[in-house]
Amino acid sequence: MNTFVAPAVEWAALTPVLILLAAGVVGVLVEAFVPRTSRRAVQLVIGLLATAGALVTVVWRWTVVADAGPIEVVGGSVIEDGPALAAQGILALLGFVGLLVIADRTESGEGAFVAQAAARPGSVDEADATRAGFAQTEVYPLTLFALTGMLVFASAGDLLTLFIALEVLSLPLYVLSGLARRRRLLSQEASMKYFLLGAFASAFMLFGIALLYGFSGTVRLDGLAQAVPATLGMDGMLLAGAVMVIVGLLFKVGAVPFHAWTPDVYTGAPTPVTGFMAAATKLAAFAALLRFVYVVVPDLSWDLTPFFWAVIILTMLVGTVVGIVQTDVKRMLAYSSIAHAGFVLIGVIALTQEGISSVLFYLLAYGLATVGAFALVTLVRERDPAGHVTGEATHLSQWAGLGRRNPVAAVAMVVFLISFAGIPLTGGFIGKFAVFSAGIDGGATVLVVLAVLASAATAFFYVRLIVLMFFTEPDGETTAVVSSEGLTTVAVAVCAIGTVVLGVLPGPVLELASQAAVFLP
Repeated sequence: MNTFVAPAVEWAALTPVLILLAAGVVGVLVEAFVPRTSRRAVQLVIGLLATAGALVTVVWRWTVVADAGPIEVVGGSVIEDGPALAAQGILALLGFVGLLVIADRTESGEGAFVAQAAARPGSVDEADATRAGFAQTEVYPLTLFALTGMLVFASAGDLLTLFIALEVLSLPLYVLSGLARRRRLLSQEASMKYFLLGAFASAFMLFGIALLYGFSGTVRLDGLAQAVPATLGMDGMLLAGAVMVIVGLLFKVGAVPFHAWTPDVYTGAPTPVTGFMAAATKLAAFAALLRFVYVVVPDLSWDLTPFFWAVIILTMLVGTVVGIVQTDVKRMLAYSSIAHAGFVLIGVIALTQEGISSVLFYLLAYGLATVGAFALVTLVRERDPAGHVTGEATHLSQWAGLGRRNPVAAVAMVVFLISFAGIPLTGGFIGKFAVFSAGIDGGATVLVVLAVLASAATAFFYVRLIVLMFFTEPDGETTAVVSSEGLTTVAVAVCAIGTVVLGVLPGPVLELASQAAVFLP
């Protein structure tokens, strides 16, 4: 008779995940038992303490792994190694600054989220909830649950854990995308598109997992890595399964042709959620993709190279060309994120240790600039003929003259834009240089040349916005930069300082990334 042997669980290794998960559960209880007037403050404190605590525990676990080496947790379902801890630390940092933007309110007390999500847009119930000052504070535990899934996603050691983490991080984001205070129908449309296309991506991944299990008899990444060299005439099943899992991951990073959700969801979702999602989801997905590519399929690199090259070229081309013609700031940043996904993929396929460290550094620099840029978008608002401040001013023409109205906000936006463009003395420049160098070392010189050309072309739509802000006369007083409670200002300051420091003094972070760039098979 077979007896079940319970796996030994290294609970200490799971501390960052458990902190965020426990905070999310406590947040749900807060919604049930804490008076409505106090919920927002309580939820914010819980969220900030949880993300800060997760960051501190990741640093602690880094020192443990540096001394004792990487370990398998829960029977190999979760891996604690350098790349996993580096990704988790960056995720906790991005979660902290993302929560600051999510929680902030304008000088009129208005947040980014609808007062009552269940109310029909334009209905009497919605108007009553708005007048009563209700707040949809469920966004805090939803954000924490999504962040929990991202931490597991970046450290999953088998394909089933990877799939479960994918759903845990995705489902809260589907809901959060539909909670915008204004343009609610557009927000709900974005949520539905994200959900439907996400379901397709999940189906691809699950089908791929089934094929890989049929090929190898295991779902563990190290078991798959051992089975790949001995294909025994089953190359078709192996390749199909690997491609399907990779497609599911490419959907999350927004690579072409799996990018269709990105512009609509970035535009329709509440802007603080867009910033958090654009930075953190991309990082978690790339961390999982790195592990799969570097651990499972290095022996398939010859077979998968044409697929990856086609995806990278298309991603850079579409992100660059379509981004140039955009007139909406959020949509422009969406296509910018698609182009950046193409750049990062060059580091993924390099299959060198420098490829891992360069991708981690790039995603840190990109994440800080992304959260900061979308945070500033939340503060730039339209002004109606009566002088009342209304929704976000997302059309490019509305940003004309912003450098004169609010030079501090405009300069901060310039920092993020030039980082996206890869201008020296910013984190974006060091990140691109590192990724492109890894690509050349990995034999992808042609892709790097194309990426440099695409990067030069993307600079056009960043520079266009800078010219509008500083060298264009505004068309009347139709735009205002609103004051807030200060949380967004703190987030923007942290992101701007981080972006500059990564560009001026990148050495320590690059050294840490190099130390982290070894996977435990």
